[in-house]
Amino acid sequence: MKATARFIWIIFYSITELSNLIIILTMKRNHSILIHSVLLAVIFFAFWSCKDDANDIVNRNWQLVWADDFNGLAGQSPDPANWAYDLGTGGNGWGNQELQYYTDRPENIAMDGAGNLAITARSESFGGSGFTSARIKTQGLFDQTYGRFEARIKLPWGPGIWPAFWMLGSDIDDVSWPQCGEIDIMEYRGQQPNLIHGSVHGPGYSGGAAVTKSFGFTDNRFDVDFHVFAVEWGADYIDYYVDDTLYQRITPDDTPGEWVYDHPFFIILNVAVGGNFVGFPTSQTPFPQTMLVDYVKVYKEAN
Repeated sequence: MKATARFIWIIFYSITELSNLIIILTMKRNHSILIHSVLLAVIFFAFWSCKDDANDIVNRNWQLVWADDFNGLAGQSPDPANWAYDLGTGGNGWGNQELQYYTDRPENIAMDGAGNLAITARSESFGGSGFTSARIKTQGLFDQTYGRFEARIKLPWGPGIWPAFWMLGSDIDDVSWPQCGEIDIMEYRGQQPNLIHGSVHGPGYSGGAAVTKSFGFTDNRFDVDFHVFAVEWGADYIDYYVDDTLYQRITPDDTPGEWVYDHPFFIILNVAVGGNFVGFPTSQTPFPQTMLVDYVKVYKEAN
């Protein structure tokens, strides 16, 4: 039973029972004390019944299986044993009308010498595009079915800036998107620096129809400090975290189409410029804009 329905039922039942008790107690001495006790009990159980246990955090025994801490020298490229590049403009701006040209140049992607990977979007003419940036992936190098996938990231900001930490099904070349599945661990509109989004895309619920939820701050921004973005993924759930806060659980019941999250996925990090999710950069968008990644870690649940 959903928390709201349970709450209404408990209130109705409690009021009915309380009414019966009042009738009985009015014929007895000391009834005011008893009525007070009953009222306290009703309030307690009513509020207890409001608790929705569907998103309770489950403590699991995670074992680290893969990591990149980006501890190279300043200007050094990401470890080629861990990361490959997507280059160019893709089809129709990577399917999203994005404006940037992805490169593997250190101007767009390199260690910063302080333990971070810097992915930098620049306003410059390159390869027929007006912006450059970078997009890296573990495709062909590492993938995994289920587990905890996390990254500690400090985000850029500004209208039209679109950073993301996400995953695609490793069978994408065989079945294409969205049949392969997409898990967006963190997406962010640069014009909304206090808000991030977590989503899944699959057959029948992709693009603007994705299953998604937002998490935001009322007195903080994601571009002023590092935060840990993570999913914990199992056979019938995907839990979304910001730092230690579980803000969304997606299950097969939440998807209007096929649940396609039962096979290996690979990791992607990128900073897009423009596109149908964020719109065009404006005069208020300062360049360059850099996403700093402290680490990426992947765990499996230990038996």
